[in-house]
Amino acid sequence: MGNMAAMDMASVGDDLGVSLEQQIEWHLTVNHYPPVPKSMVPVCVEAIVEATIGNWQQEIQLPAGVSYRGRGTAPVHAIVNQHHLDAWIRDEYW
Repeated sequence: MGNMAAMDMASVGDDLGVSLEQQIEWHLTVNHYPPVPKSMVPVCVEAIVEATIGNWQQEIQLPAGVSYRGRGTAPVHAIVNQHHLDAWIRDEYW
C-alpha cells in the first residue's frame, strides 16, 4: 500500500468515475494506519485545491476536535505532507 497505491488511485480514479472526495476518503481510511477520520476529507480536498494553485501557506480550518500545533487551523503544506496528498496535486482539478 502506501505511496504507490495513492499514486495509482490518483492516476486512475477519475477515469473510473471515482470522485476526488471518494479517492481521498479511501486514501485516508484504507491507506493510512491508523485510519484518518473521514471528517478530514473536505480539509484534504481544500488543501489539494490550494496546493495546486501554489497557496502552500494558506491556513485551512480543521474540523472540531482536530488541531495542529494547538491551533484550529493548519497550513496547506502541513496537511499535504502529513496526509501524503502529493499524488493528487495536479492541474486537472482547475
